[in-house]
Amino acid sequence: MKEKMDHLSVSELLESVCQTAPGHEVLFDGYSRMSYKDLREQSYSLAASLQEMGIRQGDKIAVCLPNWNEFIVIYFAVAHMGAVIVPFNIRYRINEVEYILRNSEAKAAFLTNEFDGVNHLEQFTKAYQGVDTLKELITVRHSTDAFVSYEQLVQKKESHFTPPIILPKEDVFSILYTSGSTGPPKGAMLTHANVVDTAVITAEQMECTAEDVFFVAVPVFHVFGMVPSILSTISVGARMVLLDHYKAKKSLELIESEKITVKHGVPTMFILELNHEDFSKYDLSSLRTGIIAAAPCPVEIVKRIRHTMGCEIMVAYGLSETSPTLTMTSFDDSDLVRAETVGKALPGAEIKIVDDNRNEVMNGEVGEIACRSFGVMKGYCHMREQTKEALDENGWFYTGDLGTIDPEGNLRIVGRKKEMIIRGGYNIYPREVEEVFYKHPDVLEVAVVGLPDTVLGEITCACIKLKADSKTSELRLLQFIKNEISDYKVPDKIILMDEFPMTASGKIRKISLQEQLAESLQGELR
Repeated sequence: MKEKMDHLSVSELLESVCQTAPGHEVLFDGYSRMSYKDLREQSYSLAASLQEMGIRQGDKIAVCLPNWNEFIVIYFAVAHMGAVIVPFNIRYRINEVEYILRNSEAKAAFLTNEFDGVNHLEQFTKAYQGVDTLKELITVRHSTDAFVSYEQLVQKKESHFTPPIILPKEDVFSILYTSGSTGPPKGAMLTHANVVDTAVITAEQMECTAEDVFFVAVPVFHVFGMVPSILSTISVGARMVLLDHYKAKKSLELIESEKITVKHGVPTMFILELNHEDFSKYDLSSLRTGIIAAAPCPVEIVKRIRHTMGCEIMVAYGLSETSPTLTMTSFDDSDLVRAETVGKALPGAEIKIVDDNRNEVMNGEVGEIACRSFGVMKGYCHMREQTKEALDENGWFYTGDLGTIDPEGNLRIVGRKKEMIIRGGYNIYPREVEEVFYKHPDVLEVAVVGLPDTVLGEITCACIKLKADSKTSELRLLQFIKNEISDYKVPDKIILMDEFPMTASGKIRKISLQEQLAESLQGELR
């Protein structure tokens, strides 16, 4: 890791680039283009205006915006102030909005009027009336007499800004809320050093330079967008292209027209692009590398990304709590290693596999993944017990994910600890079964979940979305899987799906899926 980047604040990272290449383009979002000098000036103007409004170092600022240039300006304005950015999923509903505003004690919120069918102005106006700590609502790309607009604040050139002293290893830059699948969402508090160090070393692993063009199609409110997309771009003085509403065709068009070199995404994005009817018409020769993460990727897809798309994709693993990048494959790894593992721990990070008593197990054994790294969060916001449960006194974070480490040191993800299915006393790891189904040429997406059973405790259900032109059936899929895995791992039910309930970051919502199945199969379950 470059010493000059070590333990900088987010603001200092931007400053270091602005001094060397102020005129270099930093972003394009389909709406406007911006240079590093523009980003610096606008973010300082906004920071000064927020100071005038009474926002101080350590105050929490909620941001509920899609992949727009304004998000990037706000991101750095908050950093300059030593305040804390709290990104909001643009698909949140009012209960989620109010909970996170209260838990984070947000003092101000940036939002737009309406996006993708969700009325954010209505939600935040209601929250504004009921959340005591929330003092200011700031509208973006929308004006109303009731609240000040982003445009008004960023244009106040005469404002004087007083920079605070920021301690990168101590001061929190962002609170990122987890999905809350097993309870209320938990806010992971990430320091300036957490995100800067992770962004820098992630870019180094991909051999990024100022000549690269990052494609930011993953949501900027998600850790994948916040750190290895936005901040890794800044760390090397590169530029980024933002896409606010993902469509495979638009993605392919932008890769060609903007000469994208670094393309991050979840497997679904790559699958949709590779299977697009016009895929072969686009010039994707600019693509160099990128990260695929957040879900298993079949080996055939890895091969097609590398050899058909021409992108030396790297598979990575991490969580919001680890900022996120913890492990990555390398350019030297084979298709199989990239498909079946998530690579080795990054330089400076440590991983180990532990049993239920948190004792380290032998290589090859399944257990919980624990890690210690520069990216591990400071803790959960206002959740002392949950922090104590996840972080031990020696700095080890226990992820809740199950995995194994092979003799070469590559980590293989088996699944979530809480997703493990116990069928008649046998442990079944959904991810193992899913990976087998992905070998079938007709399978587009698959999710394996457990359902209650009065005899076996749980049974296994494989929900499968087929490719558009597929004619296969549940029976053929069952015959296929029977030849591939042990009999107790063969799903008790196979259900063909038109669509899955999805998170904004491209993951299948397994809890929602289980609830849907439990209701629809009520008459069939024992």
